[in-house]
Amino acid sequence: MSFTHRLALRLLIFTFILTVNGMFSPCQFYWEMQKAKSDCQTELQPNNSTHAGCHGEWDNVSCWPSAAVGDVLTLHCPTPFLLLFHKNGNLSRNCTESGWSTVYPDYIITCTSTLETPETTKRLVFYKAVQILSNLGHSLSIITLLTSTIIICLFRRLHCMRNYIHLNLFVSFILRAVAVLVKDTLLFSYGETTDCSQQPSLVGCKASLIFFQYFILANFFWLLVEGLYLHTLLLVLPTYSFRLSIYMLIGWGIPLVFIVAWIICRIYMEDMGCWEMNNTPIPNRVINWPIMASIIINFILFISIIRILVQKLRSCDVGGNDQCQYKRLAKSTLLLIPLFGVYYVVFFYLMEPENENVKQVKIFFDLGLGSFQGLIVAVLYCFLNSEVQSELRRTWKCFSVKRCVGQDFRLHSVNQNDGLLQQKKTIPDGSPVS
Repeated sequence: MSFTHRLALRLLIFTFILTVNGMFSPCQFYWEMQKAKSDCQTELQPNNSTHAGCHGEWDNVSCWPSAAVGDVLTLHCPTPFLLLFHKNGNLSRNCTESGWSTVYPDYIITCTSTLETPETTKRLVFYKAVQILSNLGHSLSIITLLTSTIIICLFRRLHCMRNYIHLNLFVSFILRAVAVLVKDTLLFSYGETTDCSQQPSLVGCKASLIFFQYFILANFFWLLVEGLYLHTLLLVLPTYSFRLSIYMLIGWGIPLVFIVAWIICRIYMEDMGCWEMNNTPIPNRVINWPIMASIIINFILFISIIRILVQKLRSCDVGGNDQCQYKRLAKSTLLLIPLFGVYYVVFFYLMEPENENVKQVKIFFDLGLGSFQGLIVAVLYCFLNSEVQSELRRTWKCFSVKRCVGQDFRLHSVNQNDGLLQQKKTIPDGSPVS
């Protein structure tokens, strides 16, 4: 297999794996190589015309400066290879009387990783399955959440504080799903027909990542708002409650503060490309630590709410046997798990796990099953909600009654017209009509 084919295979596998992790754009390598080529040509142009020996050249991978006969030049692996494979090595080349020798050791061995193994094939299949599952989950979530949002907005009887908070949570899930799909399409889509010749605008590229990070943060904070509201509802006196504006400030305002801090960190610490690389830990922590804090607080609220529910089920005011009480507790717990995002607690401390198996499990839950969270929340808190179901049944009954009344009216009008025509036919010509 030639160098070009082997390199293309390695790039395909590596960029796809990093695409699923959201760490590297498939076209980024192409753009980096094009930039390196342009810089090399600019650097070598004034020197080649006067230099004796081996003229400097771009060999499609590295930029070799001019050298005298007998010189041995040694370069590090090109920067694009280092960004992609994270493997640094030295490449050498001799300047002989007949020109440049071949590069040694081989680029594939020195600057790339070994990928043609059965394990790599399994990983590639796994990541492809996760990508398909994630796209399916986000698409279904958008459809169900949009339907739920329309239903809550249309029926006035559903307008209350609880449903207003649900509505904001639905919107945050919708924006998060749209941002994920847009980011994957613009930055990380890859296939045989991918055209990398046109590099997108850096402004639009960075803006898409800013919105992506903001909607992710906002979604986690609206999950936190759901927990705060329910906990307040169970503990605080009925005459007291937070205003909706406070919840809006927590859900949409606090994430905005962290996003501004993230943008500042990116500008001054890692202003590279489209901001999709995470080589510097501080900007990443500005996003991850607030998410971790919201997950921990929500889990504490979840435990507290379950404790309150257990106390209420065991109180004297609640009738029924123990089995019935445990069923109600289990039902309440299962309903709260997707609303609070409790399963995030399992992996929140594993932001970048070292073990490959743990990493794949985390990716499966975060990108695969996590994409269906919006769908589950919409089904549980809208379509299975008794208030929503009663409103839909009432509306359907009204529509059915109006349709039946309209059909009866049309049928009565047709019969009446037929009767008048028949009466006219039975009256003799010229007879007076009384």
